[in-house]
Amino acid sequence: SFYEELLLHGILKPLTAPIEGMVVKKGSCNYMAPQGISSVVKYYLNQSGADVYYEHHVTHISLRDGKWEVSRKTGPPELFDIVILTIPVPQILQLQGDIVNIINESQKQQLESASYSSRYALGLFYEAGTRIDVPWAAQYITDNPCIRFISIDNKKRNIESPEVGPSVVVHTTVMFGNENIDSDPAEVQHLILSHLERIVPSLPKPASVKCHKWRYSQVTKAVPNCLGQMIVHTQPLLICGGDGFTHSNFDGCLDSAMSLAEAVKSHL
Repeated sequence: SFYEELLLHGILKPLTAPIEGMVVKKGSCNYMAPQGISSVVKYYLNQSGADVYYEHHVTHISLRDGKWEVSRKTGPPELFDIVILTIPVPQILQLQGDIVNIINESQKQQLESASYSSRYALGLFYEAGTRIDVPWAAQYITDNPCIRFISIDNKKRNIESPEVGPSVVVHTTVMFGNENIDSDPAEVQHLILSHLERIVPSLPKPASVKCHKWRYSQVTKAVPNCLGQMIVHTQPLLICGGDGFTHSNFDGCLDSAMSLAEAVKSHL
């Protein structure tokens, strides 16, 4: 039903562009988001009617008079009746305040056993009218120590247009990400670009480049014995969820979301 709704509103469309080297699982169906994956999140936030605040870096969670006091890097703390954490699992364990003692020893061990791969993503942006002459929209690379995936993003999304410049997205291998996660970003960018030039020598010079460090990329081992969520405290409710409690694809996110919604509903 989730897919039907997103397809109906044009948020998702079937993936029809040629993807070289993709492993296609029998019976699976692949989609793409024409306006980017953030459009899926924006769609659900809009449906929820919630007020959304960005750039609030949470540092402490503590109990205050039957509510949760949430502190952030800048600005005063705020009080909440319910807190739902869907940040990467290692970041849950980095939070300070009463939460440190509220997470019991067995839950702590469960959370500590979750693991993630690390990657870099590189975005190359071009002026309108630039031509990128390759026969594919995206390609999985199997024989390069640095690069795993290259996508001509507007081609993959079927939105090629003379008014909008093309963009290329590059994902590194897990091994490269793990080995270079704390390296100088400028050096990493230079390394990725040099490998990219060897793989696709015909790529024109981009107008701008953005390198993004993805410390918690995909879940390699989910939190064990938790079906999509973990209740850390009941009154007031503090609950954790996200793909760290299932697996890293859209279905995994949906499974956790459904599980979280059911748990929160039963506490209202």
